[in-house]
Amino acid sequence: MKVAFDTNAYRQLLDGDAKATSVLRTAERICLPVPVLAELRFGFLNGSRARVNLANLDAFVEGERVEVLACDDETARRYAELRLQLKRQGTPIPMNDIWIAALTLQHGATLFTRDADFDHLPQLSRV
Repeated sequence: MKVAFDTNAYRQLLDGDAKATSVLRTAERICLPVPVLAELRFGFLNGSRARVNLANLDAFVEGERVEVLACDDETARRYAELRLQLKRQGTPIPMNDIWIAALTLQHGATLFTRDADFDHLPQLSRV
């Protein structure tokens, strides 16, 4: 299974959460959408252990099973469709979450997250 980690899922890994560790061990591919990397890097830069946390993140990203999901025109199309769907439903969610969903769907991954905002996108497979 190809699993895209949301920001909070990566944080769960850092906290030694059993479910996050299990998902990491059993996933065939671990995907990190670019918005997740941006949120993590900002949070680490803003924290007291920036150097250590950023070095650990860089090592994680270089992992053999890890794939960074970058945006392209197809992502932009999916983003627009999802944002319109959410607008019509009257259930807006943060823009970064829409990008994360668009990338996850585009790459056929399952999203690992604790964020209830994604409940508004039933087409998004989640752990």
